[in-house]
Amino acid sequence: MENQEPTREAVNTLTGATVLEFGATWCGYCKAAQPTITSQLSHFPNVRHIKIEDGKGRRLGRSFHVKLWPTLIFLKDGVELKRLVRDIDAGELMSGLALITA
Repeated sequence: MENQEPTREAVNTLTGATVLEFGATWCGYCKAAQPTITSQLSHFPNVRHIKIEDGKGRRLGRSFHVKLWPTLIFLKDGVELKRLVRDIDAGELMSGLALITA
């Protein structure tokens, strides 16, 4: 997880396909989801994947209204197109990746 989170303004100006992954290193749900996330992302090497350590006082997570972890936000050119929260299903993850790379 990144300790230095990007600003919302920086995220809004990203070009191309990006997945923001909000979570915490100690989160059991986050740890359990890692094999699925890693596996599916390996099929999309051109997708930018930004892991963000979230928690109290973290502005980026609050700006996206993140309440549960892990939360994956699928962006295309800085615009949110899909979101997955907590139970990360491989099919839904693949669907989100296909959406932002189309």
